[in-house]
Amino acid sequence: MYLDFHTHGKLAKYLLFSTEYTDWLLGEAKNAGLDAICLTEHFNTQQFDTLYGYIAARGTPEGDSFVIDGLRVFPGMETDIAEGGHVLCLGPMEAIRELNRRLEPHKAKGRFLPFAQLAALFDEYPVLVGAGHPYRDGGHIPELPPELLARFDFLDLNGKDVAEDRARTEELTYGLGRALGKPVVAGSDTHQAVQYGCIRTRFAREDITSLDQLATEMRAGRYEICVHPEAAFRVKTAGLLKRSLKEIHALGGDYVSVLLGQGGESPAVLAAKRRLAG
Repeated sequence: MYLDFHTHGKLAKYLLFSTEYTDWLLGEAKNAGLDAICLTEHFNTQQFDTLYGYIAARGTPEGDSFVIDGLRVFPGMETDIAEGGHVLCLGPMEAIRELNRRLEPHKAKGRFLPFAQLAALFDEYPVLVGAGHPYRDGGHIPELPPELLARFDFLDLNGKDVAEDRARTEELTYGLGRALGKPVVAGSDTHQAVQYGCIRTRFAREDITSLDQLATEMRAGRYEICVHPEAAFRVKTAGLLKRSLKEIHALGGDYVSVLLGQGGESPAVLAAKRRLAG
């Protein structure tokens, strides 16, 4: 099973949620050869709950995941911490949505929780906790005290960082994983579809539907990380597309229509929208 541990369902935090854009992302993830993704949207994005409500309405629940047109989606979240850095968590849909509501007072810069307090909050829920791109500039996760580093369940070998400097990213991230005795898994960190597939985690087991199963396979090391030979090109192209779409929006245009063109929606999409609205 090919899984991407770090993905987003929106182009940018400040943009409104778009069902059409999210559906495009999910479809392109499947087209890129992924069997499953962890949807780890930023905790302080606009309409976080609307996005996750749409996934719940659109998908067929299986274990801790939702299957949408053949793609398995594990709910998750990416949270900023006061020390500097991003923390991933994966969990049941209602746990992720409730956690996000409880973090409402801490979503603005300057009000982020220290990791010790965030970890204590996570302890109240059945979630897996990951260190997102731990060696990216501005982050300080590796500098946390050992007792806090031990709270992580996995480390994110991030596609964006691998594309920019693969040797450094692999050396540091795998080194931290070995020091902590924690698995290192792969996430693309994509906000749009071109970046899918730049890096993937391939599990030997094909039928992972629950977080317990996922944790078991990670800890047993029954997986491998696959880096696409054109990862750097994909990430660079993705960045150009993202900037172009954001510029279209800034100029007053409809970036979704420009990207996707005009066309009807499938009955499944329309039905999901009706369930979400009603």
